[in-house]
Amino acid sequence: MVLSSGLSIRAEEEQDWVGVQAVHESAFGRSAEARLVAMLRGQARPVLSLLAENTGVIVGHIMLSPVVLSGHPQRQIMGLAPLAVVPARQRRGIGSALVRTGFEQCQHLGFEAVVVLGHPVYYRRFGFTPAARFGIGCEYDVPEEAFMVVELRSGCLSGVSGKVAYHAAFSAMSRCAPPSRAGKPMQEASQEDGR
Repeated sequence: MVLSSGLSIRAEEEQDWVGVQAVHESAFGRSAEARLVAMLRGQARPVLSLLAENTGVIVGHIMLSPVVLSGHPQRQIMGLAPLAVVPARQRRGIGSALVRTGFEQCQHLGFEAVVVLGHPVYYRRFGFTPAARFGIGCEYDVPEEAFMVVELRSGCLSGVSGKVAYHAAFSAMSRCAPPSRAGKPMQEASQEDGR
């Protein structure tokens, strides 16, 4: 998908792995999220890995991987994490374009909802609301307002409740990663300005 200003979004390919790693290391200032991407790439199925590039240079990346809702394993839900945009290109709508394209691809694959652990102000623009409103919690001890969900198929979460479990790679990463910088959740480094 080609957007304005020469920006395009496409599926990640093997030759992009080094560039995607550089995006996460630049955005987060550490390698934990890049290691998470590598683990999910090799272990989670299906995994949706999209990148944003400008004139052949990778400037952003998003990954979505399946999560499991306790008591409702048949629900098709993806977890959005990580999302990163290189600092020099933040606040230009790249993260927003990645999220919206990710939603479209998730719907195409038959997924019904997406969860995220992130900044409520940022993610509200995409329709995310606190998952607790649906009776859905996170396996991690996180602030209720930071764990959110968006339905990709209206009404798909009606009458369900439970705890979301992420892929084991997230637990492995959290054991070896230092606390996130500036209080940001580990999986998000994309500052936007309402785009």
